[in-house]
Amino acid sequence: MPVAELLPLTDISACCAPLTRAAIAPDHAESLSRSLKALADPARLRLISMVAAHEGAEACVCDLTEPLGLSQPTVSHHLRVLVDAGYLSRTKRGTWAYYRLVPGSLDSVAGLLATV
Repeated sequence: MPVAELLPLTDISACCAPLTRAAIAPDHAESLSRSLKALADPARLRLISMVAAHEGAEACVCDLTEPLGLSQPTVSHHLRVLVDAGYLSRTKRGTWAYYRLVPGSLDSVAGLLATV
C-alpha cells in the first residue's frame, strides 16, 4: 500500500518498514514529507504539546490562543493543518472547536524514523 494512501498517518506498521530498513520510493517520500512538514513548525509542535497536556487531553481553540501568543485565526490555521495531517481530531460544540491528539499518530511517525 503506498504511503500516500496512509495519510493521514495512523497505522504505518501495517504496511511500511522504517526508513532505515528499505529505500523509500520517490512518491512515498513526497507524501511523507508533506505529513512531516505539518510538524516542522514551532507553533504546531507547541499546539500538539498544549492539546495533549491540557485537562482531559482536549483543548478548545479559545484555550490555546493566549498561551501561544498568536491571533485566533492563526491558531485555527495551524490546528487545521494538524487535523488535515492526521495528528489532531476536531469536534465542534456550539461555536467552539475542540481538539485532541489522534491516538498513535505520533507513534506512527516515530516508528517510520526508527533505526532498529
